Amino acid sequence: MNPVTRYAVRSLIAPLAIAAAFAPGVAAADGLKAAAEIKGCTNPAIAGTATLVEQTTPEGVKEVTVEMTVKGLADGKHAVHIHEVASCTPCGGAGGHHDPGPFGQSRPDSATDDVPAKDINHPYHMGDLINLEVKNGVGTLKHTTNRVTLSPGRLSIFDENGSSLIVHSAADTYCDAESDLKKGCAGGARDACGVINPAP
Repeated sequence: MNPVTRYAVRSLIAPLAIAAAFAPGVAAADGLKAAAEIKGCTNPAIAGTATLVEQTTPEGVKEVTVEMTVKGLADGKHAVHIHEVASCTPCGGAGGHHDPGPFGQSRPDSATDDVPAKDINHPYHMGDLINLEVKNGVGTLKHTTNRVTLSPGRLSIFDENGSSLIVHSAADTYCDAESDLKKGCAGGARDACGVINPAP
């Protein structure tokens, strides 16, 4: 290859390499982390921890992996949701499900017996997660969602009033049919709560 041709090839390759390095499709995971200390709403024997880690897929989609371990709950499945306020005192202070909208209520079930239920968005709230399963008094959950982010943006759980994790007394049946949106279908009473805070 003569010097002129070699220079032309190098001139072409360099900009392509730079463009590829900054392309959205190859964005690196940012590794943002958060954590919550889980405490019983009325039962001090309930305690646990949760971690949340954000990563970015090769296509640029942000995903958050939630891992939780809780002791002291009754065996069986328990609904877990990210709620819209960073408050656990009392547990009702966590508000409804994290759901920046614009459609649907943040409450998980219907307040009336109207069929079809009106303006209910569960199980499509951004904060809706899978059930935590408890065996021999120890509950574990691992779930990856692209419905929320730890980084700034419309789906961020670190909005102006923060967010909390709520563990409920019963399982979430996911009640995705309008006729199933009965009171308690998303887990019922609140057994435990943890305010989500950024972690190093």
